[in-house]
Amino acid sequence: MRILIDAMGGDNAPGCVIEGVCRARDEFGNKTALTLVGDTEKIKACAAERSLSLDGIDIVHTDSVIGMEENPMAIAKGKKECSMAVGLKMLTPAGVGRNKYGVSGDAFVSAGSTGALHMGSSLFVPRLRGVRRSCIAVVMPFSKPVLLLDSGANPDAREDYLYQWALVGSVYMEAVMGVKSPRVGLLNNGTEESKGNEVSVAAHKLLSESRLNFIGNIEAREIPFGAADVIVCDGFTGNVVLKLSEGMGKYMFSLLREMFSSSVKGKLAYLLVKPELRRLKRGLDSSEQGGAPLLGLEKTVIKAHGSSDGKAIYNAIRQAIICVENDVMQTMKAALGDVGVGDGGDGDG
Repeated sequence: MRILIDAMGGDNAPGCVIEGVCRARDEFGNKTALTLVGDTEKIKACAAERSLSLDGIDIVHTDSVIGMEENPMAIAKGKKECSMAVGLKMLTPAGVGRNKYGVSGDAFVSAGSTGALHMGSSLFVPRLRGVRRSCIAVVMPFSKPVLLLDSGANPDAREDYLYQWALVGSVYMEAVMGVKSPRVGLLNNGTEESKGNEVSVAAHKLLSESRLNFIGNIEAREIPFGAADVIVCDGFTGNVVLKLSEGMGKYMFSLLREMFSSSVKGKLAYLLVKPELRRLKRGLDSSEQGGAPLLGLEKTVIKAHGSSDGKAIYNAIRQAIICVENDVMQTMKAALGDVGVGDGGDGDG
């Protein structure tokens, strides 16, 4: 198994990326090969500054990087040889198609631009047959882990997209998160079948007639309480939900900080509940998950948060390893075929 990592993507690259890769090498080096994709000179200089050894870590050189604020289309035009594009191309066998780099990988991890990663994945990584659009799936750390998809890749969606995402999301939750027969909910502005726009109503019908464990429409207020294991929606709605949840978590901890520091009683109370608060904060920490998989592709692609530190990169790599070990993408392919989704079409549309 080989995991490819975009060394130059993200706000804290390459330093924190290298830290995460070194930690992954120390823990998983006996069962996986790790390859950094990026500027060799900068990678080695940064590792030396941080006193990190690159022993056992391969590097594929490219001196181009696509910035977080650049137009995602740049990955198909002026930045065809950026670290992200090269890593994605290396998901095909060496010497086949666009992979001229002598190395191929089983999974790719990047903390770079979400738009560019989705665009590049669409261009360079084959989609599972019958899947019209890949999507970003985020595990939200509430009372029970909840998979929200799409979380930002596709602002608009059709009912068949929502059905396909529910299917691949169910496979992911069972294979990676260990949730048996995951409950699927359709995010909507009410629980009645007739609620929502035309796409929502049509998607509800498709999901109701499927073999999935579909429990109906879910309102946003129900998400934190584990009402469903997999929640599907369009990428615009999903991204709003995701960002609002992140903001509310930070706001809650700012209120707690203010409350505990405002008086002597508060400070004493903090000492009593400090261990519990640390566990709560750890449970809500996005770096514990590491990244979000792009589901619907034939190979594993993990999108790490743009502000990822070394811990988050390590966990994104760990997540990629779990996906490869459990053959998640092939399991999705089989599941799609079982329900006839992959029987027609070529993934376009």
